[in-house]
Amino acid sequence: MFDKLRSGISTAIEKITTKTLTEKNLDDALWDLQLVLIQNDVAVEVAEAITSKVKEKLLGYKTGRLEKVSKIVRQTLYESILEILMPEKEIDLVELVKTNKEKGNTTVILLVGINGTGKTTTLAKLAYKFKKEKLSVVIAAGDTFRAGSIEQLEKHAKKLGVKIIKHEYKSDSAAVAYDAINHAKARHLDVVLIDSAGRMQVNKNLMDEMKKIVRVAAPDLKIFIGDALAGNDALSQATEFNNAIGIDGTILTKVDADPNGGAALSIAYITKKPILYVGVGQEYKDLEKFDPKWFASRITGYSQ
Repeated sequence: MFDKLRSGISTAIEKITTKTLTEKNLDDALWDLQLVLIQNDVAVEVAEAITSKVKEKLLGYKTGRLEKVSKIVRQTLYESILEILMPEKEIDLVELVKTNKEKGNTTVILLVGINGTGKTTTLAKLAYKFKKEKLSVVIAAGDTFRAGSIEQLEKHAKKLGVKIIKHEYKSDSAAVAYDAINHAKARHLDVVLIDSAGRMQVNKNLMDEMKKIVRVAAPDLKIFIGDALAGNDALSQATEFNNAIGIDGTILTKVDADPNGGAALSIAYITKKPILYVGVGQEYKDLEKFDPKWFASRITGYSQ
């Protein structure tokens, strides 16, 4: 996982061979580092921000041995990446739901993203996670556009033993969400998970639909589901959804198959919102809480 990015970073670091880290001898090495980041799906502005942070922290450092220089560069890069990944406000989904439950409130979570990213499967994984915590769940089949989407959710709901609220295809997604929320509140259920359409070819209509769902459902959280393998496409999608409805966090799927790791850095930097979970397989249990320290350590080779 992320082996390609880690290897490229190591090569860039090896180019620093002087004992005193000055602006002059840093520039070439940091340019190589910037190229490595960009080649591994880190957006240009994000790569520039990272290398600028590294340069700022490294200038003036002095060391007596080459291997110490390498360690200092890795540590500084680690810290710079961590600054990007650490959110201003952390979100613990399970704790949020439990807190709302104690107040007698139902938590409403809207999942958004483009078709093919694993959005529906991720919704099922979240339902599984909440049920494991003894929390009650209802699913809203809000993707009334993609053929087979409702049936796919119905299969998950049956396996998980949760209620699904659905309408006919081509019906109003916001109405589905509204009915699911009313159902949950009437029965004092803890969580409503709203699926949504993700038809890339008509983005304006899609975003208008998302805005309507947000107005009607007033979700507690709007979570973007991004495919780690999509690289910069995932970034542009996250940006579009964030501009339209203001996402609260991200879940990245297919991270176990991602050799680059750039999507996580780019999305966190651009949206300024936390990455909540990462998908690492197809089983319901394969949804892991995102650990910024683990990620930064994995790609830089530095650990505290």
